[in-house]
Amino acid sequence: MENIGILHPGEMGSSIAWNAQISGHTLFWVSDGRSPETRMRAEKLSLTETKSLEELVQNCSILISVCPPHAAEEVAGQVCTTSFQGLYADLNAISPQRAVCIGEMMQSHGIIFVDGGIIGGPAWKPGDTWLHLSGSEAQSVAGLFSGGPLQTEVIGDEIGKASALKMCFAAYTKGSTALLCAILAAAEGLDVRRELEQQWSSDGSNFAEQTRQRVTRVTAKAWRFSGEMEEIAATFSETGLPGGFHQAAAEIYSRMADFKNQPSPPDLAEVLSALLNRS
Repeated sequence: MENIGILHPGEMGSSIAWNAQISGHTLFWVSDGRSPETRMRAEKLSLTETKSLEELVQNCSILISVCPPHAAEEVAGQVCTTSFQGLYADLNAISPQRAVCIGEMMQSHGIIFVDGGIIGGPAWKPGDTWLHLSGSEAQSVAGLFSGGPLQTEVIGDEIGKASALKMCFAAYTKGSTALLCAILAAAEGLDVRRELEQQWSSDGSNFAEQTRQRVTRVTAKAWRFSGEMEEIAATFSETGLPGGFHQAAAEIYSRMADFKNQPSPPDLAEVLSALLNRS
């Protein structure tokens, strides 16, 4: 059994930690600078507290990073300043080229690197969440979750492959949601939303209602999805495709970032007002 450090036990990270925990491993976390919500999650799972990153790496042979995309490289860089010499699994929604960059940084510090991409929501139930992994030690990371509902798949030895799959998958799922947000906001601004929703419903479809729900519910994660869209845009650009659509999607999500941590989804009117930058 392994001592594993989780960076950090947010909503997704805590579910990943739990999957490793019920597979027989001991999970550690760093309390320094973390929010009361993070502490609550860690205490609920009885994760072992360490006060600093240096204390964490002294206790753990494996580190798992689950953080917002914009912080992935910074978190990895902080680990590289410590004495850590174990295995580091980056499970963040980042472009394959960023994964390669982080992997090279880790290798230069004598750290084994595994690239990972999570598809789905927090991994509390079977069939909800998939973790794709790539890298020479990807199977070692997959084995950490053998007793939990998280489904794992090793897709190759090449760093960046798991991240590439995540980027392509989210390009549609989260990208199409951003497009629907923009469509509803444009229709509202042009005073044709009622007519648009009638047209969507003309054949008895419930697409209009589904869209309204999809737009209001995504607000809870919009602050995080903005960075993910930027990573997808960079992924597309690296392959010679235009990244402009997902750059625009990043802007759409950033306009909804203030809805973070609301106890329930906002009214559609509030969301459309935020998208149209109306006070």
